[in-house]
Parts: sequence; C-alpha cells; structure tokens
Amino acid sequence: MSEPVPVVEMTNISISFPGVKALDQVSFRMFPGEVHSLMGENGAGKSTLIKALTGVYSVDSGIMTLSGSRVAFTGPAQAQEFGISTVYQEVNLLTNLSVGENIMLGREPRRFGLIDWRATRIRAAELLTRLHLDIDPNSLLGSHSLAIQQLVAIARAIDVQAKVLILDEPTSSLDADEVAELFRVIRSLKDEGVAILFVSHFLDQVYEIADRLTVLRNGSLVGEYLTDEILRIDLVQKMIGKELTLLDDLEKKTHDSTSGDDGETPFLQAIGLGKKGAIEPIDLKVYEGEVVGMAGLLGSGRTELARIISGIDRPDSGSLSINGKPGRLRTPRAALSRGVAYSSENRKAEGVVEELTVRDNIALALQADRGWFRRIPKRRQDELTASYIQALGIRPPNPDALVKNLSGGNQQKVLLARWLAIAPRLLILDEPTRGIDVGAKAEIQKLVVNLAENGMSVIFISAELEEVLRLSHRIVIMRDRTMVADIQNDDISVESLLAIIADGSILEDAS
Repeated sequence: MSEPVPVVEMTNISISFPGVKALDQVSFRMFPGEVHSLMGENGAGKSTLIKALTGVYSVDSGIMTLSGSRVAFTGPAQAQEFGISTVYQEVNLLTNLSVGENIMLGREPRRFGLIDWRATRIRAAELLTRLHLDIDPNSLLGSHSLAIQQLVAIARAIDVQAKVLILDEPTSSLDADEVAELFRVIRSLKDEGVAILFVSHFLDQVYEIADRLTVLRNGSLVGEYLTDEILRIDLVQKMIGKELTLLDDLEKKTHDSTSGDDGETPFLQAIGLGKKGAIEPIDLKVYEGEVVGMAGLLGSGRTELARIISGIDRPDSGSLSINGKPGRLRTPRAALSRGVAYSSENRKAEGVVEELTVRDNIALALQADRGWFRRIPKRRQDELTASYIQALGIRPPNPDALVKNLSGGNQQKVLLARWLAIAPRLLILDEPTRGIDVGAKAEIQKLVVNLAENGMSVIFISAELEEVLRLSHRIVIMRDRTMVADIQNDDISVESLLAIIADGSILEDAS
C-alpha cells in the first residue's frame, strides 16, 4: 500500500536568532491517525520546530503544508483555526472556573448576544463523553488533579476540530495510573484520525505510545524512524551524537579512585533522598577530591537531584549529611553555608546577570554570603576579579564589560568564577560546557580536573558521554527519574553507558 498523504509536512525549515542557527534545513512530517514523538536533548531544536509549526516563530526559509496546501501562520490563533492545537506541560487553564467553562472559554455558544450557559454545558459534556471521561462539567477545575486538568485541556483542544494535537511533556507530573488514562485518550483520538505529536523524555512512554520518531540534534535533522524498527540504544546514540570533543593534552584518568575503601567519611551522603514527581529515592556518596559524573538523557532526573542536593528544591523523603553531620539544606544559602554550590544548566535565566559587569557577577555570591549591608570593598572586588579573569582566561579581560556582550563560553567562565570565589567544598556543575566553543570547553574540563586534584568534590552533569568518561572517577546513571547505576569509571565504554541509559542493562565491561 502507498503511504498516506501527510497532514503536516515541513520541508527544509531554517530559523536563526542572533548568533544562533536554531534550525538548519529541518524536514518533518506527521500522518493522520498516528502518534509521532519528537526526540532530542536540550538545544536540539524541538521547541523551535513546534513554535514554527504553531505560528509562534516565522521561518527564514522552507515550506510548510497542511493537508497538501501550503500555509504560513501569523500566530497560534491562526494555526488553531486551521486545526493545530497545543496542550503545554504547564496547563494554562483557569482553575477558578468550572470544567465546562474552561473547555468552552472564548468559544461559548451565544443566544441573543449573551452566553448560553446551558448550551455551553451540553457542548462541554459532549466533548468529555467523546473522550470517555467521567468528569462533571459543572465541577470546579481547581478541585481536580493535574492529570484531570491535562485531559480537560485536551478536550478543549479538540473542540476546534483538531487535525493535529501537540502534547508537550504531558506526563511530566503524572503517576502510572494517570499516564495510562492519558494514553487511553491519545489512542482514542488516534483512532479518530487525529495526528498527535507526543513530546516526552521518558523512553518507556515513547516506545509504548509512539508509532514514529523524528530525532533532532543541534538544530539539524538526524532522521525519521518507525518506533518498532529502531532499538533504544540506537535512538539514544542518535540523540546524543558522536561529535564529542576529546582533549589531546588532557590524559584520560586511570579512574582508580579508592575513596571510601579505608572507611573515609564521604563529604556528602544521601540516603533515600527523593521528591514525588521529580525523582525516586536514591542513595549517593561523594568523597573529597572526587569527580562524580552524572549521565542520562534530559528529563532523567539529573537536574532534579542536583537541585535537591543544593537546597533549591526540598525532598519529601530521605536524609542528607555533610561531612558526617546530618543537615537539612532548605535553601541555596543554607547549602552554601555548608560548602555546597550549584551552577545551573540555564546560565541565562538562573546564572549570570547579563546587565551587570563581569566584576559584579563574580562578586555576587560572595556579597550575598557576607550580607548586603557588609559591602565588599572595591579594592577587594578588583583583586578578586583580576585573579579569576587571569586564572580562567576570561575574554575580554575587562572587569567593567557587561556580561551580555560576552560569548557563551566566557559567560560560563564568569559563572564558575562566582562560585569558586566562595571556595565551596562541593561544586555541582550542571551542563557547564553546553553551547560553548571547543576551546572554552577544553579549558573548563581542565579546570574540573585541577579542582578535584586540589581536594574539591565535583558533581559533573553532562549529556556528552565521552566528557563524563574523561573527567569522572565514578559515574551515576539516571533513567526516567531513577538512579539505575553507580559504577567506578574503570575503562567503561560509551557503548556501555548507552546501554544502561537506554534500557538499564549493564554490559560486561561496566560491571
């Protein structure tokens, strides 16, 4: 049989922002009655592609067709008029209104110029019945769980006779039973001929619900695959890629760390540490002078664990001890007082302050630690800034330069200088080399090695597996919010890590 005509086809789509090629000649298609998953790590271009499809972004070049006709949407409202609806991870409904009011909001039936509330309730009930959902349309939306609110959002989305339904991380906060109910609704819509774009980082769920996959990496198309024709390990490999930078002048460590073998107390020890909806309870030890690499796909729980350890998020189970002394790190400041610093993966939103100078950014954490009424003397700030500009090779070497005018690599160096200035005992680095050039990446990797050699503990989170292998004494592997392995880095291969990330299996050389 010949392949059906795609309901959506995007051909050679390119989008650029200042200094960034977000999409480069990417092609993508969706078929009626099919669940399609868009796969890729942070920065792969998934969000940009979805925003191009829904009219949020205009494209620099390329063609988009809907049911064979060329289209170019001026915004999400027009895309919705053409039958493309999106349900986002954060449900953007009004919890103070009823279920029925939310479903029909802005599209209420009218009679004599006034809203016909009876007709509104009837239409909402029809949509819920269509999805086989036993939800009272008169009930307050806020009285329902997040899972039910997701389903209400889907009912609202299909009221516009949706041809394409985009579900952006719909299961991120759902338990197993709620995911099963969502999947039942997805299959029901699929049977009606709706094309569904399912965006998720949970491989098990993708393989359960998706018929087809498209993989993006660094703004480019890697390929399109039928789900039952690509092994998980191959999918992970395509998402992560192999164009990873090796440092010619940084010898690979022998990774023969014996920390803990002589009864040494770990600097940090977590027992049963977890948070519902974020990460399953885990045990973790980090010793002085040890680099613990943390590997796993985006959404695997790496960042969630880092945020709990560093006091940003509070766990609801387990215990944490620092230097053998129990302690609750309820805030980042409390963590800093115990020698734990966290450098976020989102350096623009949670890291550097772009409108401040290099000097102000470097001194920021130290000033916060001292208190805002005990200002750091200008001379001390100048000495501190000059020393880190020289030590880290920050360019331009101008303490008065605005951080927003620096390259991504130099912004990352400024952020590292800020945390090093407060002399932490444990530094948690979340994707510190993402999006920076090869030279800056090599310098940061060397810095991590030097810090560990001088006794600092480091948790190093990265999606680049060869980078994790090169720097780490020990590797913790996360998968679907669960720690699936904690292994010594004794000549482990990339293939072994891929196998564990993909399906939890440990190959012989990783035992």
